[in-house]
Amino acid sequence: MGWQCGGLRWADGVPVLVWRKGGGRRESALAYGRDLGFRAIGARGCAGARGNVCPVGALVAGRSTGGQCPECARLDRAHSVAADTVADDPQTYRVYLAWFGPGMVKVGITAEERGPARLLEQGAVTFSWLGRGPLMAARRTEELLRTALGVPDRIPYARKRAVRSALPGPVERAAEIERMHARAVALNGWPQSLERLEFAAADHVGAFGLDGVAPVTGVVGELVDGGCVAGRLVAAAGPDLHLATADGGLVVLDTRLMSGWELAAAETGAAVTVPVKDVHNGVVQDGLF
Repeated sequence: MGWQCGGLRWADGVPVLVWRKGGGRRESALAYGRDLGFRAIGARGCAGARGNVCPVGALVAGRSTGGQCPECARLDRAHSVAADTVADDPQTYRVYLAWFGPGMVKVGITAEERGPARLLEQGAVTFSWLGRGPLMAARRTEELLRTALGVPDRIPYARKRAVRSALPGPVERAAEIERMHARAVALNGWPQSLERLEFAAADHVGAFGLDGVAPVTGVVGELVDGGCVAGRLVAAAGPDLHLATADGGLVVLDTRLMSGWELAAAETGAAVTVPVKDVHNGVVQDGLF
């Protein structure tokens, strides 16, 4: 068994692929403008839970973005702040407002020590901190905004991808969350233990490489044994890699589909031979790209 992909993480504003083999781990940073190509080998294994190898070596479906067997997924969820299963975490948490495109603002929380990593992982184009305090106070504030302002805590990746090639300028990007921030801090019902933070927009267009990025023509649906993905990396946002392919297309690869696969290098300029959903005028159709 060779090195298995563990997906993508963001380190100091740079996208990094994680690799695992037994108890070993290594990372490879990605650079825009460089060629990226690989071929999947064998079957897709469970990604494990909490940094540990799956105890039963389970196989998982190629289309799963979770990349875990039911037992490992259950274990991760049992220790997940995002799933609201942890109530006694002593860390300081921050509440944020994130902007992904016109009309797409969401609220969320993250551990203060993680800084903006969670926002990069979600593909937030622009964001601002809203408050800081204990976990349960942050949770209550998140729920307050969802109820009082109608701000969601999730936005589908398909919607995020659809607007990345037509984003407005930085002033317009910040304006929507600035208005939402003003409405949020004016609400009654904030927990006393949560400190309100002033509006300060942070922009990730540069980190993501989205300036001038072309419209997406296809989205990888899954990896398959022997299937190849190759192209020049032009942008990355959240778990998505935007690849300019040899036939002139721009394909998005959700790196969550890579976890659990053993991957071998593919030749520069190789064709994409995995199932790809073709995008035409905003309509997504299954097919081979």
